[in-house]
Amino acid sequence: MNPVPSIITLDGPAASGKSSVAQRVADTLGVAFVSSGLLYRLATLVTLQRDVDANDVAAILAELDLHDVRLHADPNGNRLTLDDKDVTDELHTDAVDGAVSIVAAHPELRAWVNARLREIEGSFVIDGRDMGRDVFPNAAHKFFLTARPEVRAARRVGERSADLAAVTEAIRQRDEGDQRQSRPADDATLIDTSDLTLQQVIDRVLDTIHATEGAT
Repeated sequence: MNPVPSIITLDGPAASGKSSVAQRVADTLGVAFVSSGLLYRLATLVTLQRDVDANDVAAILAELDLHDVRLHADPNGNRLTLDDKDVTDELHTDAVDGAVSIVAAHPELRAWVNARLREIEGSFVIDGRDMGRDVFPNAAHKFFLTARPEVRAARRVGERSADLAAVTEAIRQRDEGDQRQSRPADDATLIDTSDLTLQQVIDRVLDTIHATEGAT
């Protein structure tokens, strides 16, 4: 019997450490770490290839509906296919880099991305803001990482202490804007990472997973 749960979600606000933790947890368990941002890049690639206006979300979604898009999660990395063609290497070009922020800014695109995420097969770890609550409500393990705004700001600026106050305020404002989206699932394990090292957070997540698996 495989003790690794099918889906593990790590949600939390900006700079809470969820991406770093999710990647290391996936590596330790030998399962895939899903990067949902690649789907926004694929949507951008389609927008550029089909000469769709990046500001017209209705046209973007209509074009995407004409194609079979799949994110294939693997411990060795994520692959994206468009109509059965592997386009992973085309997602990190200068053209995509220059347009992805425009395409990804459309709130309506999120539903399309979430639908593609739910189609992923196999075991994986995924981070985000509402993965455990909205996208994968039946995930085997859900975690919500947070930290005090000033701690998250310090992590983001590193040694640039002169920027700390401005970054702290920016994070506070983003928290207010993300308040509805960055809300833990009722059954999520909350971890305040403010006074923990990265390894301590990883260990706490893994300990919780193993304890639950051992009890079943």
